Amino acid sequence: MTVLVALPVLLPLLAAGLSLALGRFADFQRALGILVLGAIIADAAVLLHVADTSGPVVLQMGAWPAPMGITLVADRLSALLLLVSSVVTFAVLIYSIGQRITDYGRERSSTTFHPMYLVLCAGVSLAYLTGDLFNLFVAFEIMLSSSYVLITRRTTATRIRAGMTYVIVSLASSLLFITMIALVYASTGTVNLADLGEKVHELPAGLQSALALLVVIVFGVKAAMVPLHFWLPDSYPTAPAPVTAVFAGLLTKVGIYALIRTQTLVFSHAESWNLMLGIALITMIVGALGALAQNDLNRLLSFLLVSHIGYMLFGLGVYDVIGLTGVILYVVHHITVQATLFLVSGLITRHTGTVALTRMGGLAKAAPLIAVLFALPALSLAGVPPFSGFVAKLALLQAGVGAATWPAYVVTGGAVLTSLLTLYAMARVWTRAFWGQVKAPEQDPDPTDELVVGTADSNRPMVVASGVLVAASVVIALVAGPLAEVSGRAATDLMHGETYRSAVLGGAAGE
Repeated sequence: MTVLVALPVLLPLLAAGLSLALGRFADFQRALGILVLGAIIADAAVLLHVADTSGPVVLQMGAWPAPMGITLVADRLSALLLLVSSVVTFAVLIYSIGQRITDYGRERSSTTFHPMYLVLCAGVSLAYLTGDLFNLFVAFEIMLSSSYVLITRRTTATRIRAGMTYVIVSLASSLLFITMIALVYASTGTVNLADLGEKVHELPAGLQSALALLVVIVFGVKAAMVPLHFWLPDSYPTAPAPVTAVFAGLLTKVGIYALIRTQTLVFSHAESWNLMLGIALITMIVGALGALAQNDLNRLLSFLLVSHIGYMLFGLGVYDVIGLTGVILYVVHHITVQATLFLVSGLITRHTGTVALTRMGGLAKAAPLIAVLFALPALSLAGVPPFSGFVAKLALLQAGVGAATWPAYVVTGGAVLTSLLTLYAMARVWTRAFWGQVKAPEQDPDPTDELVVGTADSNRPMVVASGVLVAASVVIALVAGPLAEVSGRAATDLMHGETYRSAVLGGAAGE
């Protein structure tokens, strides 16, 4: 059973090498990617079942016991997020395959996209499953190195400029990350998360606070929390729809996951975390107001992505089982919905030839299926019942009210206001892009780049992939009860880290 913990990392890495070596065979590349990601979905489902019924699944690599060796751990939280992320990466791959066949024909292969996409998936899996800080750094570097390639494929001047911002900020945050690891190791003599959970509390209180703040800054950049968010709205909108969708759906959530894991397992808080509550409020409001100022559809969605990171920080700031349950529900919801919206944005720009809302119109008549595919996740993102966003936000609002402190009450009010602003932003997109007279598609401004727009042509796999993610968000709402129970158990594990520590340090499950 412990072998299953390594497969989500090993399979895509091996498949990436094979895909690169046999890159001339386009159908082989596509089939390999679909097969590998399908296998990871099945693997993650088994891990979630075992972790929920029998406890964390631990693999001690090379039979070296923790904290000396490399440890991979699949507990309820990591297995759940791995499953949801795998479904999203699978759907995005189907979309990208359909888009490439439509634009370039079935026989033309890609020497970079499929290998780098699989490497990205391996990095995401490793980030969820790793049991130590250094390999968490390695996971982020795997994700970033592959994302550098994906975001700059077939570059233009605009995309190079946006890519430079992304690369520079990522490199700076990586330097800060490795510095943080060095300071933690110098202070405690270990980087194993379970071991750190015991040794950090032996440090002086001031040093604990300084290290905790440094961790917040490092992962805050990755998660794009305000005021460390400035790189995201300039970087994501210029990439092709599949790349933007997987970045928006997963990369920032990996940052949130790392923040949750370290701030519960390594650093603890006796009561509501007022600093994080303040950051959450600012993130929600600034992101929502930034979205309202945008005419570019992708930039609007990017600012809303930043805004809704604030909801996840809100639950972490409340810092109790209910709050963390809400965070987990919100991460699951947001991974699917945000990726869906960027995929549908790609369908919209293919029909209109532009991302400018003021130059769109009549899509509800010209492409009614796309209208439905946009409306459902948009309503979910705004928190309209009975969609998944409502379920997740309700849990967070209950946590905010239950905290019974004035900072939590203020942020709860800010969360409600942000939901209304999100609904208004989505209504602006709807009225400008979908209502009104049908407008003729604009010509592709740069036919040589990776983005093909203005064709009014989207093949079946692209629409089906978007529909699968829309259906996934609906399923999340339909199974809200069982999902909330699993999330609640995961939140209890986070608040009381003994289960994780004993599984990693107390046994030799992987030997």
